[in-house]
Amino acid sequence: MHYAKWSSTWGLALCLLAACSSAYTPLIQAQTSPTPPSDATKVASGTRDADSLFVDGFEVAESGVCAGFYPPNFAPVIGQIAASSGSPTRPAKAAIQTDPSFGTCVVRATDHAAEPPSGFARNDYSRRQAFNSNNSRFIVYSRTGHWHLYDADTLQYLRQLSGPAGDAEPQWHATDPQMLYYVPTNGGTVIKRLNVETNQSTTVADFVGRLPWSGVAHVWTKSEGSPSADGRYWCLQAETDSFGILGVFTYDLQTNQILGTRSMSERPDHVSMSASGRWCIVSSDGAEGTRAWNPAFSTFRQLHHKSEHSDAVLGADGDDYFVFVNYQSNAGDLVMVNIDGNVRTSLFPTYLRDAQNVGTATAYHVSGKAFSKPGWFLLSTYAHTGGELWLHERIMAVELSANPLIVNVAHHHSFANGYWTEPHASVSRDFTRVLFTSNWGSTSAEDVDAYLVRLPPTLLP
Repeated sequence: MHYAKWSSTWGLALCLLAACSSAYTPLIQAQTSPTPPSDATKVASGTRDADSLFVDGFEVAESGVCAGFYPPNFAPVIGQIAASSGSPTRPAKAAIQTDPSFGTCVVRATDHAAEPPSGFARNDYSRRQAFNSNNSRFIVYSRTGHWHLYDADTLQYLRQLSGPAGDAEPQWHATDPQMLYYVPTNGGTVIKRLNVETNQSTTVADFVGRLPWSGVAHVWTKSEGSPSADGRYWCLQAETDSFGILGVFTYDLQTNQILGTRSMSERPDHVSMSASGRWCIVSSDGAEGTRAWNPAFSTFRQLHHKSEHSDAVLGADGDDYFVFVNYQSNAGDLVMVNIDGNVRTSLFPTYLRDAQNVGTATAYHVSGKAFSKPGWFLLSTYAHTGGELWLHERIMAVELSANPLIVNVAHHHSFANGYWTEPHASVSRDFTRVLFTSNWGSTSAEDVDAYLVRLPPTLLP
C-alpha cells in the first residue's frame, strides 16, 4: 500500500531506514516554475473564497467519548517540550486515558481480539480522513482487506462495509455524513458512492472510453491521494491492466467533466488534489520529481525533486500549501511551499542531536485534512533513532507558518515493527478528533488497534 520513509523532526519529517540511502543524494536544483495562473484560470479550476469553500459549522456537542473531560481553563502544552513516551499498559476498549505529558483525552477505539474486525483494526492513512463530515462515524481497515464502520461517539462497532475492499481509497463526502466515495480495489474505471448506513453503492463516475489512452484498467490515486476539500475535484492516474502508467488527469465530479489530461511514461508514487482543487499534485522519485499542475496541465510548480511523505494543506490565507521534508538540506528542513504564490519557507530543522551529541532521526506522516482549521496540519512521528527528543513518538499540531506554533497532542505508544504499526494519524475536518494506529505496549507487527484523541474545539486559534 504505502511506503514508509524517514525523518528528523521538529514538527514533521523523515524517511524509513530502508529508504534512506536514496534520500541523501545531492540536491538537484529545482526548476524555475512558470508564472502563476491567471484569475480566469483560477475561476475555471474552481477557486472560491475560504468561507464558501470550507464551511466551519462544527459545533462539538458535549456528548460521547471524552464528554466533559476538558475544564474550561484547559491549557495545551505548547512548544518543543521534552517528554518521554514511556511504556504504559495497553488500555481496554473505551477506557479513557489522560496523556500524562499533555493532558489530553486518549481512548482505545477498537478491540480486534474481542469484536470484528479480526486480524487488526487500524487507521488507514494520514492523507485520508478517518472521520465523516459531522464526526459521528469513523472507518478502519482490517487485516482481511475489509473496511469497518464505528460510531465515533460511543465507539460501538457497527458493520463491515459492503463494496470497498483492499486499496479502495475511501473518501468521506464533504457534507453528507452517510456517504463516502471509493474505487474498485487498486482502482477500476469507475468511482462509486456508498451509503454507509444502508450499505448500498451507486456509480457516480465512469471513465470507460472517455480518456485519451487505450487499455485503461486502473484509475486511482495509487493508494495515497485524496480529492479537494469539497470532494468536487479529483486528480487521478490511469494505468494498464498490468499497472503500466498511461497518464494523469483531473476530473470535476460535480459537472462530470474531465478537465485535463497528461500522458506519462514514468509511474508516479501517487497523485492527489490540493484542498482548493486548483492543483493536481503528481509525486514522483523520477526525473520530474514532485510537481503541482493546474487542472489543464498547462503550467506547474516544482515542489521537490523527490517524492516524500507529505500532504497538501489549506493555508489560513486560503492558498494551497505543500508540506514535506528536504532530506538533502544540511539541517533536513521541514518545508512548506505556497503553491499559489510559488514561495517556499523552511519551517524548522529536523536533523537534531541528543544529549550525547548523537544525531537522531524519526519517521513521520502528515495530515492536512483539517479544512475547517486552515493554517494547521497534524504530524505523527515514530521509529526514532538515538535518544528520545521532544519531537519523537508523538502526535502534534503544527502551525503553517515560519517559526510555527507547535501544540502537543498525545503520545501514540506504538513500537515500530513494520508498516502496520505506523501511527498514520489522521485529523478530522475541525481538528477536534484524531485517529491513530498503535500496538500499544507490545512489539507485535500486527496486534494493532485504532485509538482516538478528542480535543477541545478551541484548542487551535
